[in-house]
Amino acid sequence: MKPTVHDIAAHAGVSLATVDRVLNRRPGVRGVTRDRVENAIVELGYVRDVAAANLAKSRLYPFVFIVPTSDNSFMVALRREVEEVAKRGAIDRLDLRVVDVPAFDAAALARAIENVRADGPSGVALVAVDAPEVADAINRLVEDGIPVVTLVSDLPTSQRQHYAGIDNISAGRTAASLLGRFAGGRQGSLLVLAGSMLVRDHRERLEGFQSVVASDFPSLSVLPVLEGRDDPKIAEDLVTNALRHHPDVLGIYSLGAGNRGLVRALERRSAETHIFTIAHELTGTTRKALQLGLIDAVLNQDPGHEVRSAIRVLKAKADKQPIVEAQERIRLDIFLKDNLP
Repeated sequence: MKPTVHDIAAHAGVSLATVDRVLNRRPGVRGVTRDRVENAIVELGYVRDVAAANLAKSRLYPFVFIVPTSDNSFMVALRREVEEVAKRGAIDRLDLRVVDVPAFDAAALARAIENVRADGPSGVALVAVDAPEVADAINRLVEDGIPVVTLVSDLPTSQRQHYAGIDNISAGRTAASLLGRFAGGRQGSLLVLAGSMLVRDHRERLEGFQSVVASDFPSLSVLPVLEGRDDPKIAEDLVTNALRHHPDVLGIYSLGAGNRGLVRALERRSAETHIFTIAHELTGTTRKALQLGLIDAVLNQDPGHEVRSAIRVLKAKADKQPIVEAQERIRLDIFLKDNLP
């Protein structure tokens, strides 16, 4: 005979209302009590028909996405994907909310997480900044029973349950392999344009890039990284100044955003020699630059896949269901002007 919610309540020594709150991930249950109920569920072997329960109760999943505000084209696309999913929220039983935070601002992100925590959502997805206060804020969410997924930039030092994004070290290694081959054995330097070393995805891309250059292309040297804050004007000034002071630059790796500024700097060059350039994310700017030959390759991740993956994972965590790891793997695409979609 299958165990019932009455059996769980008796086994845990709690009321049926408490069991219902735990099963449906609602607030109002102390951590120790929640643990007692969840242990009873495991010990009794209770299995819910999650789909039927959700349909019968017309359950909504209140999820929050915390996204940095900037004119970064990829982040704009990420937000647009969340908003598109939110439009059909009633169909998918989703109640999605977007919270804005300044880009690369750890203190603001930590405050936003604390504010979200007070609302008790069923799950949170966020673009992480690698800072202790952010990790602590994420940990408090998880300790409250609120699942957390990091998007694009990970924070594995926290208790977040999943990361929806590409392997950034592999992306950096790929960029180095391409630029090394483009350089064709010539001796010179490589320029790296980042947004900020405060975010793990940019640091990991740089780590992968530097390791391959050092091991496979000894004739090339990597200049000190430029941090453009994903701001086109700052990026343009930094790249223009660097090219002026380093005439031996053979290649550029733009591992963040700010690519409009990078393209403007490349357009203004009077030198006849081509600088091989690799950028991240296929946007209107990078697509046109590929077509014009100003950029040679674009490494791309699909923001729609990442948003949908985050939602699937948050739903699974809220329902205590397993994650299909293969389905959640985010692919890195490499685009040249010859294979543009």
